Amino acid sequence: MKKKSKIILVYLLTICSIIVWLGIIFLAPYLKSQASGLQAFCYGIFSPLCHQNPTRSFIFLGYPLGVCARCLGIYFGFFVGTGLYPFLKKFSNLSLPKARIFILMSLPIVIDTAGNFLRIWMTSNWPRFATGFIWGSILPFYFIIGLTDYFVREKRLEGFTPENIS
Repeated sequence: MKKKSKIILVYLLTICSIIVWLGIIFLAPYLKSQASGLQAFCYGIFSPLCHQNPTRSFIFLGYPLGVCARCLGIYFGFFVGTGLYPFLKKFSNLSLPKARIFILMSLPIVIDTAGNFLRIWMTSNWPRFATGFIWGSILPFYFIIGLTDYFVREKRLEGFTPENIS
């Protein structure tokens, strides 16, 4: 399989995965509003990744989402960054963004998190979401390239093409 085909396959798997991931974040409070026992499973998926503090989470259908506002911003940013990937990187380029871009995109979340941790200020949910979104939007440009590079070097995914996934 050609390198370009592997990038496209990794891209498609990434976009499908992040859509499912975001769906589960919103499914958790929906299931809780329906008194379904599956809500514990949905919230449990995110508990190792997020503190799930209800005061730092957006409310959906009367219940907190499966993750806090900052984590939601990271995941939505990742989704948008993945959507922009083909327009900004094309599917033949395996070069990583420059380190200074990563540092620049990381500064808002680092500064906000440090300020909150040191109790210099307490940020409300929308700024937490925004800093997460900024940082999350750069991550696909490392994730997709890194995963594709792994498959190219190790010659994995042989026999798989974007056309035969269904």
